[in-house]
Formats: sequence, C-alpha cells, structure tokens
Amino acid sequence: MITVGIVGGTGYTGVELLRLLLGHPQVTVTILTSRTEAGRRVDDLFPSLRGHTDLTFSDLDTAQLKQCDVVFFATPHGVAMQHAEQLLAAQTKVIDLAADFRLQDLLQFEKWYGMTHQCPNVLKSSAYGLSELNRDKIKAASVVGNPGCYPTTVQIGLAPLLKHERALIDPTRIIVDAKSGVSGSGRKANMAMIYTENADNFKAYAVQGHRHHPEIVEALEQISGQKGLFNDLIFVPHLVPMIRGMLSTIYVDLTTVGSEIDLQKLYLDFYANEHFVDVMPENSSPETRSLRGSNQIRVALHKIQANKLIILVAQDNLVKGAAGQAIQNMNIMFGFAEDSGLDGIALLP
Repeated sequence: MITVGIVGGTGYTGVELLRLLLGHPQVTVTILTSRTEAGRRVDDLFPSLRGHTDLTFSDLDTAQLKQCDVVFFATPHGVAMQHAEQLLAAQTKVIDLAADFRLQDLLQFEKWYGMTHQCPNVLKSSAYGLSELNRDKIKAASVVGNPGCYPTTVQIGLAPLLKHERALIDPTRIIVDAKSGVSGSGRKANMAMIYTENADNFKAYAVQGHRHHPEIVEALEQISGQKGLFNDLIFVPHLVPMIRGMLSTIYVDLTTVGSEIDLQKLYLDFYANEHFVDVMPENSSPETRSLRGSNQIRVALHKIQANKLIILVAQDNLVKGAAGQAIQNMNIMFGFAEDSGLDGIALLP
C-alpha cells in the first residue's frame, strides 16, 4: 500500500485522478490540495464522490506532501518544478500532468510555455511517461512527465511504423488532424469555453502553432532514433462540442517497402501485449463515446491507395490522455499490475 498526494484537486484531471485512485487496491489518497477550496469537503464540491471519500481540500503544504510515496501535480505548467527537488530529497516520487517534465529541449520549453525551467537537472533525469513506449525508463524514474493528450494519440498511432527496422513512411509528409472535447482546456472561467460559444459549433485553433507540436516532434525523434526528420509535421487541433473524447486522424505517405508489408499485422504484433491499446479490425472507425471513462486507446488503419495510409486513434482525453495514463505510470514505478485501478469498462451511452 502506498500513500498519494494530489496537488490541484479541483480541476478536471485532478478529480479524475481522485475518482480512479479511490478504486485502486494499493493506494490511499492522504492529501488533496486547492488554493481556493481549502477547508471544504471534497464531496461537497464533487457530489459524485459522496460515500467514497471523506477528504477535505487543504492548502499546499510541502511538509505534508513529503510524507507521501508519490505526488501527482494536476496543476498549471510551472508548478511541479517549484516543488520537485524538495520532494525528491524526501524520497517522494513526482508525476506531473502538466508540461514541466515533457520537453528535454529547454529552449523549446521556454519558447512555448513562456518561463525558464527551474530544475533542469531534475528534468534531465526524468522519464517521459508514454507508458507503452518508455516502460523501462518510467520504472527506474523518480520523476515522470505525463505526455500531452494529443501527443499520446500521435505516438501510439505512429510508433509501429517508426520502430520498424526499415523506413515505412516519409517522415516529412505527416499530417495530424486532431479533435478534442472541451474538457481538454481545463476547468476554469474562459469565455471561449462556455456552452453558448461551443454548442452547435466546430472550429480549429492554434493553426499557426500549438505547444504540443514540439512535444510530438521530440517524441517521434526518440521513437525513431532520428533527429530533424519531423520538423515539417503538420498538426492542427480542433475543438468539438462534447465534454470528453479525442480523435486524431493521421495521414502518412508509405514508402515502397511500407506499401508492400501487412500493416495490420504489424500493428497487431507491436501492441499484442499492451492491455490498453486496442488495434481494431482494418477499416474500422473508433468512436470517442466507446472510450468514455476508460484508459483504453483504439487504433484503426485505412489504406486508401497503394502509398497512402490513414491512422485513426481515439481516446478519452481525461483518462488515457491524462489521469489514467498518470496512474498507469504510477503502477509501473511501484511495480503494481499495470491495470490496477484502471480496469473499469467505458460508459455507454
């Protein structure tokens, strides 16, 4: 049994972490922080948790957090790195759901997040938490940077192609057309996110550049072992009028080798032992609603011409795209079964 702290318990990812961890057989959540709700019962703010917890929100107290085996930061960018060194000194592990430990390139981090990294040495020793692809590093790490939701779909979608011993796609001609529900922007007052601005509407955003783009590029370089090949990747995110869910449509050009091999078998073999990756039958259409509340991620392939492949990847952006993957990483770090606390069935309808 381990003790867990959650910093930032009032946001969507924070309460999703709590919901999942309350059902984890080897976890006790001992502290849940909130700057604005300190002293308030958690089940008063989130009635869905009535009867499941008697926790009360508290102020962030580093001394209390040091008593935990692991602390999750479900906070804005820049918070986790202010506390990581103190927690590590107390042998407390850190899992950050923001961007503080995602990008190894400090210049890119400063450019896209508008701040200087406060603990670059900790960053160097941290693990990037794409569970299926970095399991060994995560297991040995004391700090894990949870991937962004969009980058998770792109990496799961492309990894079998990029890990192959031969070049199967043209890395300079990748297009990612991605859609997310409004919960991806967090639980905060934002005029662009209110119901009347999003209902009956569908729009692209950050077309000229999104902070997940450099994360995707850096991650694909790590997967492929090749630098400088993915800078021309086109990534366009869209906002869909739904609460949860994410679907990325990835377009790639196949090489001669790639057009000749059995790509469906390649994906099935690559993810054969991955509990949370569901490779669907060829030409399927994964639906976001079939994954609501689940840590699964679904992949489907459509070969539309001899040298054109479309990869569809769907997930719940709050679970596999955030809180669920963070718990999956925790399970890896502490040697628990990887599906502990994550074996719930998706909700439908």
